[in-house]
Amino acid sequence: MNTAEQYAATIDRLKAMYNPVNRAGMARYGINPQNALGIPMTVVRPLAKTLGGNQALSEMFWQSGIHEARLLATLVGVPAQVTQEQMERWVAGFDSWDICDQCCMNLFALTPYAWAKAFEWGRREPEFVKRAGFVLIACLAVKDKKAEDSRFEQYFDLISEGSTDSRNFVRKAVNWALRHIGKRNQSLNRKAVTLAWEIKKIDSSAARWIAGDAIRELTGDAVQSRLKKRAEGAK
Repeated sequence: MNTAEQYAATIDRLKAMYNPVNRAGMARYGINPQNALGIPMTVVRPLAKTLGGNQALSEMFWQSGIHEARLLATLVGVPAQVTQEQMERWVAGFDSWDICDQCCMNLFALTPYAWAKAFEWGRREPEFVKRAGFVLIACLAVKDKKAEDSRFEQYFDLISEGSTDSRNFVRKAVNWALRHIGKRNQSLNRKAVTLAWEIKKIDSSAARWIAGDAIRELTGDAVQSRLKKRAEGAK
């Protein structure tokens, strides 16, 4: 089966799974139901595994505009073949937090452009573009095991700047980025907590929420115990 046939067969399969009840409920979770079929990720992800990596197919799924097909696009895309032009084109089409997060986690964070795009997008105004910048930071903190601490410290000013954005999907992503950096190791934990205390002093309800939530988790017993064991294991 060639790529065009794979695309047609998969789209037909997705449409056959249309679930109007799930689709109607998507809005309650902040997901744009327009062009959606109401198919959960628990179905989309296994389907992607049967298709394998295919950059051409990924682009075709994205161009379809169908919500679940776009989720598939993030899963079958090939990071090494993703271009900056594609990233800019796709990020401009983000209309839900789940598309934003899945695309960053599954594909964009694995490209060589992720570090730079986090800076660029984190300073842009559109809500889901800005969210994508901070989601990339969070993803890099988890996925790039070999990155030096300094690569994450360079985002501290950006996190501080973004902390005053009161839009729900942005502030949650800023918080996510701060927490994930602080969970990498003991050194970054101390620095992230210090940054959080600085952010907490900003006259902004969003900043206070971001900082307070981060401080609670990063200084909590669960994180501290995990970081201590990780440090001892590295000796």
